[in-house]
Amino acid sequence: MANNVSVGAIELSSIGVGYQTQDALMKAASITLLLARTICSGKYLIVFSGMVGDVESAMETALKIGGVSVIDHLTVANVCEAVFPAMAQSVVLSPEEIGALGVIETFSAVSAIIAADVAGKAANVTLFRLSLAMAMGGKGLLLFTGELASVQAALDAAVEELKDSGLLASAVVLPRPERELFTDYI
Repeated sequence: MANNVSVGAIELSSIGVGYQTQDALMKAASITLLLARTICSGKYLIVFSGMVGDVESAMETALKIGGVSVIDHLTVANVCEAVFPAMAQSVVLSPEEIGALGVIETFSAVSAIIAADVAGKAANVTLFRLSLAMAMGGKGLLLFTGELASVQAALDAAVEELKDSGLLASAVVLPRPERELFTDYI
């Protein structure tokens, strides 16, 4: 079912232009700022949400202001709702939810958001961590769990989406992971 919530993300190579872009996109439309900060390698990341038209309008402004400083960007209409709590690091797993573990590592924060949206829509999995660029050299990391077949299907869909971008660092499924891998989430 469509939720009419969209997410936009933009990575910039300049911190100063990042602040300028953030200011402009917030003035351009009614959006909610989810994340705006410097990230590894001296870049600036902005992630925001809102109704589809507002996010598209804000992104159009951001691309104009960001110009040659734009490294990567995305707009996802009707984003998978599980992306937001995973990004906020607020997912707590019950022991019954722990199954196979899917791990997707990307070379950019934006591509990790794409992977999360695709994986969350492709199969019945629980997205529980979406880390964007901090303490990872600018990379993105997605962790999800569920039944092995579902985790494999979600991973395969995300890999298919990212395969031509050159931004996929690794994609791994652990069929029977040790429970200690989930210690921070249960």
